[in-house]
Amino acid sequence: MSDIEELQRRITAAMDQVAFGLDKLGTGATGPDPETLQQLEDERTANAQLQERVRSLRTKSDAEIATLRAGLDEGDARMAQLDVELQRVRRANAQLSDACAALREANAEGVGDPHLINKAMLAELEALRAARAADLAEASTILSSLQPLVEAAKTSDAEGDA
Repeated sequence: MSDIEELQRRITAAMDQVAFGLDKLGTGATGPDPETLQQLEDERTANAQLQERVRSLRTKSDAEIATLRAGLDEGDARMAQLDVELQRVRRANAQLSDACAALREANAEGVGDPHLINKAMLAELEALRAARAADLAEASTILSSLQPLVEAAKTSDAEGDA
């Protein structure tokens, strides 16, 4: 962005010089001298080059922004899908916990089957493992989404220090 601002400043300065040259030409009684005409032509050439450079930088910047937005949209979609999965695992885990509590209560009253309680406990442990895996997947998704931003920040800091 600072390149664009610097180029715009230079273009403005060049245009001011051109305007000054034109004013100087208009006040002279004699025809324009060749040196002034050459300077004017040089400034026009420099101005055209700077404008082209600004267009090029702007195009490059727009392309980079589009790429970043596409990556952000992709990350948002991954996060939404992960959120759906996490909600499903959490609901299943809650239902399983409720079933296990009911089985424990039935066992305390003497009507429960120990085998069913063990199966429910194993299922509950598996649900907890699935929830843990979903949490790890969520953390991994977050880290992968943040990685490009961290790299970009490092790059911009390195450029700023140079």
